[in-house]
Amino acid sequence: MMTTPAPRYLAPTKGDQLFNRLAGWLTRRGVSVAGSRELRVVGRTSGEVRTTVVNLLVLDGQRYLVAPRGQTQWVRNLRAAGHGELKVGRKLEPFRFDELADADKAPVLREYLARWAWEVGRFFEGIDADSPDEDLLAIAPGFPVFRLRS
Repeated sequence: MMTTPAPRYLAPTKGDQLFNRLAGWLTRRGVSVAGSRELRVVGRTSGEVRTTVVNLLVLDGQRYLVAPRGQTQWVRNLRAAGHGELKVGRKLEPFRFDELADADKAPVLREYLARWAWEVGRFFEGIDADSPDEDLLAIAPGFPVFRLRS
């Protein structure tokens, strides 16, 4: 009997939580830390607005959100809501999105690693920006990627 593997999810450490709180505090005050934004999305069960700090990637004129920890709460809430908001300081930007197919993720994951490996590289389990496309495609199912649109 074949079983489906559990969705990939890496819980934040205490250090991660501290870093995220600091980055969130700065972002809410209008200071984007290396491209940070506060993601605001309605919770799928609570109906309340949930927030988390994310890195907004701009690649070839397109904007993306990548979930380096896998199937996080923000990923599941975003899928359920179908839309969200990005905030820096007082600037609030609503968006909709298209989730990328695994076959389309390699260039986005490569650029994400090139920009933020110092922050999130450990979540990619030995893969880096110089890894071959085959390796990036092999890990793609564990890394949700969303292309944002207005």
